[in-house]
Amino acid sequence: MSTDPIHDLVHDRDAAWAIVCEFIQSEALRRHALAVEASVRSYARATGEDEEAWGNVALLHDFDWEIHPTLEEHPQAGEAILAARGYPDWFRRAILAHAQHTGVVPETQLEKTLFACDELSGFVHACGLIRPTGLVGLEPKSVKKKLRTLTFAAGVSRADVYEGADLLGVDLDVHISNVVAALLPISAELGLPT
Repeated sequence: MSTDPIHDLVHDRDAAWAIVCEFIQSEALRRHALAVEASVRSYARATGEDEEAWGNVALLHDFDWEIHPTLEEHPQAGEAILAARGYPDWFRRAILAHAQHTGVVPETQLEKTLFACDELSGFVHACGLIRPTGLVGLEPKSVKKKLRTLTFAAGVSRADVYEGADLLGVDLDVHISNVVAALLPISAELGLPT
């Protein structure tokens, strides 16, 4: 532990997971948090960023959805809870920036990465749930085909998926491959065939 309590807090995965478990009862929403965390951590690792802090931002990005399930409240009301618990401005701003309706535009690499990984992680997870092999062998072309089927995982914003890849400056196929690779090691935690 360092002598900086804020540094310690943003790097404390156990504390972040405790908040997730305190506020989220839905197994599906907990799995979404884990999927987005894995994807964001993977990008942080690949780019030499702070994997622990970035992962915790991702883990907490939807922690308040069950208690604030409207766009008028989520994630804005959750941001206040995190502020009261000592999370710094940059951490909370990244969470606000993952939701376009807040008006907080993703500017930092963390904010762009969280935005880019949120919807796609959920979509890739949904693709894995309907395949007998889960994520094993899941190709970008299959994911893109499912993206064109608007009734499949209808709650996923296709516009956000495409915009996220653009924000990261990566080809959508590459982004899909990165997310699949990030989720594969936690397939069992996500309830997917392993």
